[in-house]
Amino acid sequence: MRERLPLWLQDRCEVRPRAVAAVGVVLLAAVGFAGQQYWSARPRAVTAPAVVAPGAVPAAATAPAGAPASGAGAGGAGGVSGAGGVARIVVDVSGKVRDPGVRRLPAGSRVEDALAAAGGVRPGTDTTGLNRARVLVDGEQVVVGAPAQPPPAAGPGGGVGSGPGPGPLSLGSATVAQLDGLPGVGPVLAQHIVDFRTARGGFRSVDELRQVDGIGERRFADLRTLVRP
Repeated sequence: MRERLPLWLQDRCEVRPRAVAAVGVVLLAAVGFAGQQYWSARPRAVTAPAVVAPGAVPAAATAPAGAPASGAGAGGAGGVSGAGGVARIVVDVSGKVRDPGVRRLPAGSRVEDALAAAGGVRPGTDTTGLNRARVLVDGEQVVVGAPAQPPPAAGPGGGVGSGPGPGPLSLGSATVAQLDGLPGVGPVLAQHIVDFRTARGGFRSVDELRQVDGIGERRFADLRTLVRP
């Protein structure tokens, strides 16, 4: 059959070794490329990251730069962190206690805790006017056995007078009746002052009286010299 074809066609249909070699190289390259793609796309095992339990990081690693070490500065101002990073307050316990002086207590401590830190109240001391359940604030003074605040003075008509007894009235321990005796303060406003004191854990300064509902600048100006924290 091949011999019957024209010579020019026989020459084109002839399979030469060079052409066979070229086709073989192309096939070999294609097989190699397919194998490389299959190998790179194979499934691989993924290692899960290690789980760090809460609290496993040392405190020194998480402390900000320049911060004092745990327990350092325990003799500083209130609110500093003592051993274990617990916030602390500083209060002055004086009066009829066994060991009066400055005490550093955990934040949120109450008057009862301050008395215990001062060795307890001396026998026979009258603590009727002392609210042992009150939450302490940093920098305050707890006086034990001090004379109770005098009741409001009676006016000429037998009613409550316009001014309190001698000395500034303590916002931290005054009763509703005593606050009612202040000029411009009625029973409703006196109750607001007591409610504010309970919610805030006391008065840090006389200026906080401005935040009580019903006390404006004019009324505060009349009261600021008559009261103390």
